[in-house]
Amino acid sequence: MPEYGRSVQMMVDMAVAIPNRAERKRCASTIVKIMADIVPVTGNKAEGQRRLWNHLARIARYKLDIDYPVDIVTEDVQAHPAPLPYPMKNIRRRHYGYLVEQTLEFAKSIPDENQRRDITERVANQMKQDLFVWNRDSMDNNLVAQDIQRLSGGKLSLNLQDFTFDPVGISPLQKADGSKKRNRKK
Repeated sequence: MPEYGRSVQMMVDMAVAIPNRAERKRCASTIVKIMADIVPVTGNKAEGQRRLWNHLARIARYKLDIDYPVDIVTEDVQAHPAPLPYPMKNIRRRHYGYLVEQTLEFAKSIPDENQRRDITERVANQMKQDLFVWNRDSMDNNLVAQDIQRLSGGKLSLNLQDFTFDPVGISPLQKADGSKKRNRKK
């Protein structure tokens, strides 16, 4: 444990090598006092002592054969949990993300034309925001319209003559407020 330093590790290694059990216990108590000086115990003193003795056992790799004054948490309890599997999805346009593709799939299944157009326009605004975040040089209205048609398999389209995109790069508060003022230091 790096917070205690190499000298504490060397003392613990020497304590593990001591053949006499009573001498090992006395040496371990001294090491715990030194560890408390290096990293002072704050808060509950009993909890701090338990933490120091557990650190000593951990530094000794649980090979220090003594009667500990507190219950020691063994290594298998402190083991890291198994990593969670990452849900791998096949995302065709990663800069738009999985949710945009799923929303376009949902929009294809809506029978009402007005609802489908409304969802497509909202997704188009989100796609424009994603392009702004991803790469400002490739922000193009035609590109968004082409990508909507491509991602939906030609079932959805965006009419650029009738639709205007929301301004990009503006915070939602500015959008709701309608102001474009910037706070500047004077």
